[in-house]
Amino acid sequence: MTASAGWENFYVIVGSSAGALIGLQFVVITLIANMPIGESGGLASSTFATPTIVHFSVVLLLSAVLNAPWSSIHAAANASGIVGLAGLVYSLVIIRRMQFQTAYRPELEDWLFHALLPFLAYATLVFSCYLCRAHVRPALFCVATSALLLLFIGIHNAWDAVTYHVFVKRRAHQRSQEYPADSSRSNSN
Repeated sequence: MTASAGWENFYVIVGSSAGALIGLQFVVITLIANMPIGESGGLASSTFATPTIVHFSVVLLLSAVLNAPWSSIHAAANASGIVGLAGLVYSLVIIRRMQFQTAYRPELEDWLFHALLPFLAYATLVFSCYLCRAHVRPALFCVATSALLLLFIGIHNAWDAVTYHVFVKRRAHQRSQEYPADSSRSNSN
């Protein structure tokens, strides 16, 4: 019996969830595609929307890595550690983008779910790689914790983005369509 025995169902469920949520993100993006994004929307999209897809994709990748028929658990740990290192670098890029994008002023919750928690999840993956050398079972729980944390971060951020676009951006767009004189006046200020 291998060290990762018993984790198959967990990663099938988590990986399937991540895959389904990636698909739903594409549906949502398609539904709001007709809304104007403005001049600074591109950087905001790569700051707030793209990481959600990346986090879901990492969960899907971790599910595949942990279910692959490795000759030893240490190979899977090394693969997870590399994913964690890449995630740490990506988290730093996102933190930098959050500071410089101008479409939206991040609040505490945004810093928590777009910067701190993803960084923590990826750091836990790196830690699990080192932990696996001496303590395989706790290392597997660390990887599972990272996967779940990234999944929940993605769910939160996707929901946050959808509600922002539906209740803030769409209503503002509808108002500008109903009262074009008011929107041109507010744009000149």
